[in-house]
Amino acid sequence: MEKKLWGGRFKESTNKLVEQFTESVSYDKRLAPFDIAGSVAHVRMLAKQGILSKEEADRIVEGLHKVLEEVESGKFEWKTELEDVHMNVEKRLTELVGPVGGKLHTGRSRNDQVATDVRLYVRHEIEEVLKLLKELRRAFLKQAEEHIDVVMPGYTHLQIAQPVLYSHHMLAYYHMFKRDEERFRDTLKRVNVSPLGSAALAGTSYPLDREFTAELLGFEGVTRNSMDAVSDRDFVAETIFNCAMVMMHLSRLSEELIIWSTEEFGFIELPDAFCTGSSIMPQKKNPDVSELTRGKTGRVYGDLMAILTILKGLPLTYNRDLQEDKEPLFDALDTVKMALKVNALVVAGMKPKAERMREQARKGFSLATDLADYLAKKGMPFREAHRVVGELVAYCLDTGKELDQLTLEEFKRFSDLFGEDVLSLMSVEGSVNSRNVIGGTAREQVLKEIERIKSEESF
Repeated sequence: MEKKLWGGRFKESTNKLVEQFTESVSYDKRLAPFDIAGSVAHVRMLAKQGILSKEEADRIVEGLHKVLEEVESGKFEWKTELEDVHMNVEKRLTELVGPVGGKLHTGRSRNDQVATDVRLYVRHEIEEVLKLLKELRRAFLKQAEEHIDVVMPGYTHLQIAQPVLYSHHMLAYYHMFKRDEERFRDTLKRVNVSPLGSAALAGTSYPLDREFTAELLGFEGVTRNSMDAVSDRDFVAETIFNCAMVMMHLSRLSEELIIWSTEEFGFIELPDAFCTGSSIMPQKKNPDVSELTRGKTGRVYGDLMAILTILKGLPLTYNRDLQEDKEPLFDALDTVKMALKVNALVVAGMKPKAERMREQARKGFSLATDLADYLAKKGMPFREAHRVVGELVAYCLDTGKELDQLTLEEFKRFSDLFGEDVLSLMSVEGSVNSRNVIGGTAREQVLKEIERIKSEESF
């Protein structure tokens, strides 16, 4: 029988069904560039420490580079019977350079090897996500700059609450995705430590220089406990959680874009290139990108639940269950990257319908809080002012009027504190600009925030 690389103590060959059930190369082959990078660093360190000769190390490194060329060109033959990316690479290396290839694994286990590969992969992917998050934030900032004077209704409970600037609304999303960036950057601190040299679980008797391999691979340090190092997948769960948060924010955005693009709202026009039509109704323009983003959010939530469930019952140290960490990780990152790419283009291309937004901003008694504040500034206790304005709203409902349609005489029926100046207060622009505090929706504050963002980010 053909022996596995680990098959010295076995008398029977592996059952074919077991090979199918236990293989991971069908999906973990994407780790090949990181696996090879880790191996190159490991063999360089072995030579530095005198564990391998320089000639042996050079030959192995040259072979590894040839394997990488085959992988990148698509010529590499992946074999399921070799189980995973590590065994496939090592077997091909040995075919290329001979028995010396078997020395690559000196002082190393697949346990610390895969932990290193996944950390290198996650670090690379986080850098990609950070770039995409920045592009999306750029799109929101551009919307805010270009439509600084557009007024729209702000909502609570999906009921018209107070007028706000459209640009202020856009910057709310900017800050959502800025927090996502901060979360990923914080996660990088825990990702970017090297487990290489922890071996199977207890470290190794070889005189390895772990700091040297960490430096070669761009890690900021090394793990401090070999048992934790080979079994830790917290950074995987944390990365998937960060992806889930991004998708949640994208889903909130998607929900609003779907609503805003309806005939009933009519707040925005989505770009045609990011919508689809109906197979039966020729008039339809469907916001499929937003709907699919909303739907794919549940998929990434599932990835998060999967990794948490995989980890929850594992005793120290490595268990084969950890092979199952990769598919949810890969899926979450793939999904979030595509969602960020496409939604950045949607946001950049959408157009607000300013007249419709302003028209709706003055409805729903959106100026009621301004009236209550007006009375409070005149000396009336706010709770009393709240009651008076509530009665005013009831009067408007009975008469079919909006607050900005009332005369001074009508205002005075409810309080003598109302003066001529109350009439000039009754505009959505006046309401917006009265909220001139840091973080408020006043035009002055929004412009300051735009400039602050531009000074901090290299857009």
